[in-house]
Amino acid sequence: MGILNILYPERCPVCHEILRGKDGVCEPCRRKLRYIKEPRCKKCGKEIEKEEQEYCRDCQRFLHSFDKGAAVFAYDEVMRRSISMFKYHNRREYAVFYAKEMYQRCGHFLNRCKPDVILPVPIHRKKKRQRGFNQAELVAKELGRLMNVPVDTKYLIRAEKTTPQKELTRQQRKENLKKAFVLKNFDKKYERVLLIDDIYTTGATIDAISEILRENQSKFIFFLSICVGRND
Repeated sequence: MGILNILYPERCPVCHEILRGKDGVCEPCRRKLRYIKEPRCKKCGKEIEKEEQEYCRDCQRFLHSFDKGAAVFAYDEVMRRSISMFKYHNRREYAVFYAKEMYQRCGHFLNRCKPDVILPVPIHRKKKRQRGFNQAELVAKELGRLMNVPVDTKYLIRAEKTTPQKELTRQQRKENLKKAFVLKNFDKKYERVLLIDDIYTTGATIDAISEILRENQSKFIFFLSICVGRND
């Protein structure tokens, strides 16, 4: 382990420099992180301005297929760089930090979910082959280990390669994801499901997955993401 640490030293998931200490992130960078705080939307977990609102503008206007969701960080410039390094520069070790933050910061939410299974949001097999991994899967496995909850990486698959969601409007995102996801084993039933993704914005991806899960008798569907972005 010592030799591996020398050859591949652990790096801070924010500044990407060699990490000092055991906190998972260097202290100056810890202060840069913007955690999602109360008041939050009671549906998707986004920050809202006034507690009496209960729901964000997005969840006031549109119905969602999932039951409830949460996120750890705001998707600001700091986390945008962190997630980019994680996904596109092979910083797989960042998954440990993200999962730990999810577990510690969203413990109350996770206790209420009581999932039977954790499902990572899948990416298309071609993208996974190019990248070498699915970022949501890495985080889900780490979180599953902390929660002692099974992670099923084969139940849900992405059957169609779609246009990147960030380039589309809300309606285009919804149309883009039709028939994108399929269940591989309809004989397997999960009553309480926790979906894991890196970024939540409009909820189109989580909704599309939730709809097919409900068709296969899932009764309670929750999501937890690393970051939540603004779409107002």
